[in-house]
Amino acid sequence: MTRDPDPSSPTPALAAFERMLAAGKDGALLRYSLGNEYERLKEYERAIAHLKRAVEFDPSYTAAWKMLGRSLVQAGHAQEALAAYREGIAVAAQRGDKQAQKEMEVFARRIERALKA
Repeated sequence: MTRDPDPSSPTPALAAFERMLAAGKDGALLRYSLGNEYERLKEYERAIAHLKRAVEFDPSYTAAWKMLGRSLVQAGHAQEALAAYREGIAVAAQRGDKQAQKEMEVFARRIERALKA
């Protein structure tokens, strides 16, 4: 019987990404990848820091905006998440990324409803 990996232990991918960052190979994709790995480990504040850097490097990176919003929600930062989703929606609309735009619109509406409740 195989066991699921321990979600709290660093993945080989995370270790590789951290080595790349330490070697000075910084950029939007690397920061997105780091954010993704930290989110999978439920280390939301670390994920947020990397995802914010990802969208600083590439403000048109719709997947990074979406994951940033999700990580902010998971960390309990609803207002910040809503702002990230709104920025991501604008970027997605500008790029013609209809799927990402629709997904983020749904997530933003959920936050808006929760904040009104």
